[in-house]
Amino acid sequence: MQYVRPAPGAALTPAPATPEADEDPDGPTLPLDRPAVPDRVTPETGADDVPAKAEEPPTKPAPWRRLSSAGALIWVLLALFGFTLVVQLRSNDGDQGLATARQEDLVRILSDLEARDSRLQSEISALETSQRQLTSGVAGRQAALAEAEKRADELGLLAGTLPGRGPGLVITMEKIKASAVLNAVQELRGAGGEVMQIAGANGQTVRIVASSYFVDAEGGGIVCDGAKLSGPYLLIVIGSPQTMQTALQIPGGVVASVNSGGGSVTMEQRAEVEVTAVHQATALQYAKPAS
Repeated sequence: MQYVRPAPGAALTPAPATPEADEDPDGPTLPLDRPAVPDRVTPETGADDVPAKAEEPPTKPAPWRRLSSAGALIWVLLALFGFTLVVQLRSNDGDQGLATARQEDLVRILSDLEARDSRLQSEISALETSQRQLTSGVAGRQAALAEAEKRADELGLLAGTLPGRGPGLVITMEKIKASAVLNAVQELRGAGGEVMQIAGANGQTVRIVASSYFVDAEGGGIVCDGAKLSGPYLLIVIGSPQTMQTALQIPGGVVASVNSGGGSVTMEQRAEVEVTAVHQATALQYAKPAS
Protein backbone atom coordinates (compact mmCIF):
# COMPACT_ATOMS: atom_id res chain seq x y z
CA MET A 1 0.00 0.00 0.00
CA GLN A 2 1.46 3.30 -1.04
CA TYR A 3 0.30 6.88 -0.33
CA VAL A 4 0.57 9.83 -2.59
CA ARG A 5 1.37 13.19 -1.04
CA PRO A 6 -1.65 15.43 -1.85
CA ALA A 7 -1.57 19.02 -2.75
CA PRO A 8 -2.01 21.49 0.01
CA GLY A 9 -5.62 21.40 1.27
CA ALA A 10 -6.45 18.08 -0.39
CA ALA A 11 -7.58 14.99 1.53
CA LEU A 12 -5.34 11.98 1.88
CA THR A 13 -6.33 9.18 -0.48
CA PRO A 14 -4.52 5.92 -0.95
CA ALA A 15 -2.60 5.61 -4.12
CA PRO A 16 -3.63 2.91 -6.49
CA ALA A 17 -1.62 -0.21 -6.17
CA THR A 18 0.54 -1.17 -9.03
CA PRO A 19 0.70 -4.72 -10.20
CA GLU A 20 4.51 -4.70 -9.92
CA ALA A 21 4.39 -3.78 -6.19
CA ASP A 22 1.30 -5.73 -5.00
CA GLU A 23 1.49 -8.92 -6.91
CA ASP A 24 4.33 -11.12 -7.95
CA PRO A 25 3.33 -13.57 -10.56
CA ASP A 26 6.23 -15.79 -9.69
CA GLY A 27 5.41 -16.04 -5.99
CA PRO A 28 5.21 -14.08 -2.73
CA THR A 29 7.62 -11.24 -2.09
CA LEU A 30 9.71 -10.74 0.99
CA PRO A 31 8.80 -8.06 3.46
CA LEU A 32 10.58 -4.79 2.89
CA ASP A 33 12.03 -4.64 6.38
CA ARG A 34 13.69 -8.13 6.31
CA PRO A 35 17.18 -8.40 4.80
CA ALA A 36 17.64 -10.72 1.98
CA VAL A 37 19.23 -14.03 2.75
CA PRO A 38 21.70 -15.24 0.16
CA ASP A 39 20.90 -18.45 -1.56
CA ARG A 40 22.71 -21.61 -0.48
CA VAL A 41 25.69 -22.39 -2.65
CA THR A 42 25.17 -25.49 -4.69
CA PRO A 43 27.17 -27.00 -7.46
CA GLU A 44 24.48 -25.72 -9.91
CA THR A 45 24.44 -22.11 -8.69
CA GLY A 46 28.21 -21.69 -8.18
CA ALA A 47 30.09 -19.55 -5.65
CA ASP A 48 29.54 -16.14 -7.27
CA ASP A 49 26.59 -15.31 -5.01
CA VAL A 50 28.58 -15.93 -1.76
CA PRO A 51 29.67 -12.67 -0.10
CA ALA A 52 33.40 -12.17 0.10
CA LYS A 53 34.95 -13.16 3.42
CA ALA A 54 36.62 -10.35 5.35
CA GLU A 55 40.42 -10.48 5.17
CA GLU A 56 42.15 -11.53 8.41
CA PRO A 57 44.71 -9.09 9.85
CA PRO A 58 48.35 -10.14 9.17
CA THR A 59 50.00 -12.00 12.02
CA LYS A 60 52.92 -10.27 13.72
CA PRO A 61 56.32 -11.92 13.26
CA ALA A 62 58.02 -13.48 16.29
CA PRO A 63 60.24 -11.08 18.31
CA TRP A 64 63.41 -12.95 17.33
CA ARG A 65 62.52 -12.50 13.65
CA ARG A 66 62.30 -8.73 14.05
CA LEU A 67 66.06 -8.42 14.84
CA SER A 68 67.36 -5.46 12.89
CA SER A 69 70.79 -5.10 11.31
CA ALA A 70 71.84 -2.72 14.10
CA GLY A 71 70.94 -5.33 16.73
CA ALA A 72 72.93 -8.00 14.91
CA LEU A 73 75.95 -5.68 14.78
CA ILE A 74 75.67 -5.05 18.52
CA TRP A 75 75.63 -8.80 19.23
CA VAL A 76 78.72 -9.33 17.06
CA LEU A 77 80.57 -6.53 18.87
CA LEU A 78 79.63 -7.99 22.25
CA ALA A 79 80.92 -11.43 21.17
CA LEU A 80 84.23 -9.93 20.02
CA PHE A 81 84.57 -8.02 23.29
CA GLY A 82 83.99 -11.20 25.29
CA PHE A 83 86.57 -13.11 23.27
CA THR A 84 89.15 -10.33 23.75
CA LEU A 85 88.48 -10.28 27.49
CA VAL A 86 88.98 -14.05 27.78
CA VAL A 87 92.28 -13.88 25.84
CA GLN A 88 93.51 -11.03 28.05
CA LEU A 89 92.62 -12.91 31.23
CA ARG A 90 94.47 -16.00 30.02
CA SER A 91 97.51 -13.88 29.15
CA ASN A 92 97.46 -12.36 32.62
CA ASP A 93 97.28 -15.85 34.14
CA GLY A 94 100.33 -16.88 32.09
CA ASP A 95 102.32 -13.97 33.52
CA GLN A 96 101.59 -14.92 37.14
CA GLY A 97 104.78 -16.96 37.26
CA LEU A 98 107.04 -13.93 36.80
CA ALA A 99 104.82 -11.71 38.93
CA THR A 100 105.18 -14.00 41.93
CA ALA A 101 108.87 -14.81 41.43
CA ARG A 102 111.43 -13.73 43.99
CA GLN A 103 113.70 -10.78 43.33
CA GLU A 104 116.80 -12.95 43.18
CA ASP A 105 115.13 -15.24 40.62
CA LEU A 106 114.20 -12.29 38.43
CA VAL A 107 117.74 -10.92 38.62
CA ARG A 108 119.17 -14.28 37.65
CA ILE A 109 116.73 -14.68 34.75
CA LEU A 110 117.55 -11.19 33.49
CA SER A 111 121.28 -11.83 33.78
CA ASP A 112 120.98 -15.12 31.90
CA LEU A 113 118.96 -13.50 29.13
CA GLU A 114 121.47 -10.68 28.73
CA ALA A 115 124.37 -13.14 28.57
CA ARG A 116 122.60 -15.32 26.01
CA ASP A 117 121.65 -12.30 23.93
CA SER A 118 125.26 -11.14 23.87
CA ARG A 119 126.50 -14.58 22.83
CA LEU A 120 123.87 -14.91 20.12
CA GLN A 121 124.68 -11.47 18.72
CA SER A 122 128.36 -12.40 18.56
CA GLU A 123 127.57 -15.68 16.84
CA ILE A 124 125.34 -13.93 14.32
CA SER A 125 128.09 -11.45 13.46
CA ALA A 126 130.66 -14.23 13.11
CA LEU A 127 128.37 -16.30 10.88
CA GLU A 128 127.58 -13.34 8.66
CA THR A 129 131.28 -12.61 8.25
CA SER A 130 131.96 -16.26 7.43
CA GLN A 131 129.18 -16.28 4.87
CA ARG A 132 130.55 -13.24 3.10
CA GLN A 133 134.03 -14.75 3.00
CA LEU A 134 132.84 -18.12 1.75
CA THR A 135 130.85 -16.54 -1.08
CA SER A 136 133.59 -14.17 -2.17
CA GLY A 137 134.88 -16.61 -4.79
CA VAL A 138 138.68 -16.26 -4.92
CA ALA A 139 139.28 -16.53 -1.18
CA GLY A 140 136.64 -19.20 -0.74
CA ARG A 141 138.96 -22.12 -0.06
CA GLN A 142 141.18 -20.15 2.28
CA ALA A 143 138.17 -18.82 4.18
CA ALA A 144 136.74 -22.33 4.46
CA LEU A 145 140.03 -23.65 5.84
CA ALA A 146 140.29 -20.79 8.34
CA GLU A 147 136.69 -21.36 9.41
CA ALA A 148 137.33 -25.07 9.95
CA GLU A 149 140.37 -24.32 12.09
CA LYS A 150 138.38 -21.81 14.12
CA ARG A 151 135.62 -24.33 14.72
CA ALA A 152 138.15 -26.93 15.74
CA ASP A 153 139.65 -24.53 18.30
CA GLU A 154 136.23 -23.68 19.69
CA LEU A 155 135.32 -27.34 20.02
CA GLY A 156 138.68 -28.00 21.70
CA LEU A 157 137.97 -25.27 24.25
CA LEU A 158 134.49 -26.57 24.94
CA ALA A 159 135.69 -30.16 25.23
CA GLY A 160 138.55 -29.10 27.48
CA THR A 161 141.29 -30.45 25.24
CA LEU A 162 142.85 -27.01 24.60
CA PRO A 163 143.94 -24.33 27.11
CA GLY A 164 142.25 -20.95 26.90
CA ARG A 165 142.56 -17.36 27.95
CA GLY A 166 140.37 -14.26 28.02
CA PRO A 167 138.52 -11.93 30.38
CA GLY A 168 137.08 -13.66 33.38
CA LEU A 169 136.72 -14.11 37.11
CA VAL A 170 138.98 -15.57 39.80
CA ILE A 171 136.99 -17.04 42.69
CA THR A 172 138.36 -18.25 46.01
CA MET A 173 136.12 -20.52 48.09
CA GLU A 174 136.83 -21.77 51.62
CA LYS A 175 135.07 -24.13 54.00
CA ILE A 176 132.58 -25.38 51.48
CA LYS A 177 131.17 -28.70 50.38
CA ALA A 178 131.01 -30.26 46.94
CA SER A 179 127.38 -29.13 46.49
CA ALA A 180 128.44 -25.47 46.81
CA VAL A 181 131.07 -25.92 44.07
CA LEU A 182 128.51 -27.58 41.81
CA ASN A 183 126.04 -24.73 42.37
CA ALA A 184 128.73 -22.18 41.55
CA VAL A 185 129.67 -23.98 38.32
CA GLN A 186 126.03 -24.14 37.22
CA GLU A 187 125.46 -20.46 37.97
CA LEU A 188 128.59 -19.51 36.04
CA ARG A 189 127.53 -21.56 33.04
CA GLY A 190 124.12 -19.93 33.06
CA ALA A 191 125.78 -16.49 33.18
CA GLY A 192 127.95 -17.18 30.14
CA GLY A 193 131.01 -18.91 31.62
CA GLU A 194 132.76 -20.70 28.76
CA VAL A 195 135.98 -22.26 30.09
CA MET A 196 136.67 -23.23 33.74
CA GLN A 197 139.16 -24.97 35.92
CA ILE A 198 139.40 -25.61 39.68
CA ALA A 199 142.56 -25.97 41.73
CA GLY A 200 143.06 -27.12 45.31
CA ALA A 201 145.59 -26.09 47.93
CA ASN A 202 147.31 -29.47 47.44
CA GLY A 203 148.35 -28.47 43.88
CA GLN A 204 145.76 -30.55 42.01
CA THR A 205 144.09 -28.76 39.08
CA VAL A 206 141.15 -30.12 37.12
CA ARG A 207 139.59 -28.82 33.90
CA ILE A 208 135.82 -28.54 34.29
CA VAL A 209 133.86 -29.91 31.33
CA ALA A 210 130.27 -30.98 30.71
CA SER A 211 130.82 -34.39 32.30
CA SER A 212 132.63 -33.13 35.44
CA TYR A 213 131.28 -34.20 38.84
CA PHE A 214 131.90 -33.13 42.45
CA VAL A 215 131.58 -35.25 45.61
CA ASP A 216 132.69 -34.78 49.21
CA ALA A 217 135.88 -36.69 50.03
CA GLU A 218 136.44 -38.67 53.20
CA GLY A 219 138.43 -36.73 55.75
CA GLY A 220 137.64 -33.38 54.13
CA GLY A 221 138.06 -31.85 50.72
CA ILE A 222 136.24 -32.74 47.52
CA VAL A 223 136.76 -35.09 44.61
CA CYS A 224 136.46 -33.68 41.08
CA ASP A 225 136.62 -36.13 38.17
CA GLY A 226 138.56 -38.60 40.32
CA ALA A 227 141.12 -36.05 41.64
CA LYS A 228 141.05 -35.13 45.32
CA LEU A 229 141.28 -31.42 46.08
CA SER A 230 141.77 -29.73 49.44
CA GLY A 231 140.61 -26.27 50.37
CA PRO A 232 140.75 -23.43 49.87
CA TYR A 233 139.72 -23.83 46.25
CA LEU A 234 140.59 -21.52 43.36
CA LEU A 235 138.00 -21.43 40.59
CA ILE A 236 139.00 -19.66 37.34
CA VAL A 237 136.38 -19.03 34.67
CA ILE A 238 136.51 -17.20 31.31
CA GLY A 239 133.50 -15.09 30.42
CA SER A 240 131.90 -11.72 31.16
CA PRO A 241 133.27 -10.82 34.63
CA GLN A 242 130.48 -8.43 35.59
CA THR A 243 127.67 -10.74 34.51
CA MET A 244 129.12 -13.77 36.28
CA GLN A 245 129.80 -11.88 39.51
CA THR A 246 126.24 -10.53 39.54
CA ALA A 247 124.87 -14.04 39.07
CA LEU A 248 126.80 -15.34 42.07
CA GLN A 249 125.83 -12.42 44.30
CA ILE A 250 122.05 -12.47 43.81
CA PRO A 251 120.08 -12.69 47.09
CA GLY A 252 119.79 -16.31 48.11
CA GLY A 253 122.40 -17.36 45.54
CA VAL A 254 125.79 -19.04 45.83
CA VAL A 255 127.56 -16.38 47.90
CA ALA A 256 124.63 -16.03 50.31
CA SER A 257 124.31 -19.78 50.85
CA VAL A 258 128.06 -20.27 51.39
CA ASN A 259 128.21 -17.41 53.89
CA SER A 260 125.20 -18.75 55.79
CA GLY A 261 126.93 -22.16 56.02
CA GLY A 262 130.08 -20.71 57.60
CA GLY A 263 132.16 -20.55 54.41
CA SER A 264 133.44 -17.61 52.40
CA VAL A 265 133.60 -16.59 48.75
CA THR A 266 135.79 -13.85 47.29
CA MET A 267 135.79 -12.76 43.64
CA GLU A 268 138.16 -10.71 41.50
CA GLN A 269 137.42 -9.46 38.02
CA ARG A 270 140.34 -9.54 35.58
CA ALA A 271 140.82 -8.40 32.02
CA GLU A 272 142.54 -11.68 31.19
CA VAL A 273 142.80 -15.02 32.92
CA GLU A 274 144.36 -18.29 31.77
CA VAL A 275 142.94 -21.78 32.01
CA THR A 276 145.88 -24.12 31.60
CA ALA A 277 144.46 -27.46 32.70
CA VAL A 278 143.21 -29.76 29.93
CA HIS A 279 140.90 -32.72 29.88
CA GLN A 280 141.97 -35.94 28.22
CA ALA A 281 139.65 -36.78 25.36
CA THR A 282 137.97 -40.16 25.63
CA ALA A 283 137.30 -42.41 22.68
CA LEU A 284 133.61 -42.78 22.01
CA GLN A 285 132.38 -46.35 21.85
CA TYR A 286 128.77 -45.95 20.76
CA ALA A 287 128.11 -42.42 19.54
CA LYS A 288 128.69 -41.57 15.86
CA PRO A 289 127.99 -38.48 13.75
CA ALA A 290 124.49 -38.42 12.31
CA SER A 291 125.63 -36.97 8.94
